[in-house]
Amino acid sequence: MNKNDLDILKIALPAIVTNITVPLLGLIDSAIVGHMGAAAYIGAVAVGSMIFNLVYWVFGFLRMGTSGMTAQARGRRDLTEVVSLLERSATVSLTVAFLLILLQWPIGELMLEMIGPTSDVRPLAATYFYMVVWGAPASLGLFTLTGWFIGMQNTRLPMLVSMLQNVVNILVSLFLVYGLGMKIAGVALGTVIAQYAGLVTGVFLLWRYYRRLWRGRRLSLKTRLLPITPFLRVNRDIFLRTIFLVAVNLYFTAAGARQGAVVLAINTLLMQLYLLFSYFMDGFAYAGEALGGRYWGAGNKEAFSGIVRRLLGWGVGVTALFTIVYVLGGQPFLRLLTDEPMVVEASYRYVGWAWLVPVAGMLAFIWDGVFVGITQTRGMLQSSVIAALVFFACVYILMPRYGNHGLWIAMLMYLLMRGLVQTYLFCNRVAK
Repeated sequence: MNKNDLDILKIALPAIVTNITVPLLGLIDSAIVGHMGAAAYIGAVAVGSMIFNLVYWVFGFLRMGTSGMTAQARGRRDLTEVVSLLERSATVSLTVAFLLILLQWPIGELMLEMIGPTSDVRPLAATYFYMVVWGAPASLGLFTLTGWFIGMQNTRLPMLVSMLQNVVNILVSLFLVYGLGMKIAGVALGTVIAQYAGLVTGVFLLWRYYRRLWRGRRLSLKTRLLPITPFLRVNRDIFLRTIFLVAVNLYFTAAGARQGAVVLAINTLLMQLYLLFSYFMDGFAYAGEALGGRYWGAGNKEAFSGIVRRLLGWGVGVTALFTIVYVLGGQPFLRLLTDEPMVVEASYRYVGWAWLVPVAGMLAFIWDGVFVGITQTRGMLQSSVIAALVFFACVYILMPRYGNHGLWIAMLMYLLMRGLVQTYLFCNRVAK
């Protein structure tokens, strides 16, 4: 194992631990509602969670842009800019969170109308949304802190924050649902409480380990905040790219919801397999952001190329491992998540598509990390546009004939095209 591998693992392993707790938390929520006695509860959490995923994904640049720009500033040893980037990102995060709370009713109603859940799912999903939206300041604030920590080559602190946050979420949700009988409201309130617990922990760790960066630095307001326009401009492509990701995922959920509560529940459970792989791979993507951005900012092209090669090698290995695990254990895994007979039986017809997720998605995850680190965001936008067009073309052609099978084929083609286009762009633009 060479130095690049050690550097990658130093960042990737804590990030993997952090990310694995996220889908595990989703699995716990799905398992809690999966044993409430109706598929509508599973669908409600799926719809409510998807709304927040879609809304927060739009503002994913608060994390990705912060990490890439911070890594490059650190590579240049520009500590003044490192400090200012955190403050600019935090300002944008809190502003956006305030607007989300202020506009929660039109946003919630619009999203529910677009997704179109069935009549038994919609009121439960609305209850979930209008409670969890009050956690927006904590969630977006953690976007900023996580991105900044990653840019500083420190994924241990986000790991600690995420572990605490998810333990709180699980324990509080279990108490509220089974102890107080709050059902869907208990799951939602547990999520909000955990989000603020995570933010408080993150701010404490920032003060504990990095307060020295602010000592003796009397930065003017102009230095701190006025360069926020270039900050937003750099992240414009990430924002637009995320719109296309949101469109694809929104349509995927909506198409499942229109096929009834059972199909929506099946797709929700299968997406947990997708999330397990994606959050695991994001650990290596974070290494690409931190190390790729650092070497790119320092102008060390040889070290940068070495990191990219090793990241791709790790991606191939992780893909092979997850494919084997999903083929051997996919069906037993689904039985752990729900005991609803109709959902369990019907899910077996579609589980094979989840086996192909690692192969289809590996390149997209690795390249996203590298492109974020070097702030080559135009390529991310271009790949997402092309992949989204392929997705909707596949849906139009395949879904009328093959139903939910056609929907899953479209999703796999979308993942594959993102990776292939980014590979082409890297070889012809960045590597030259």
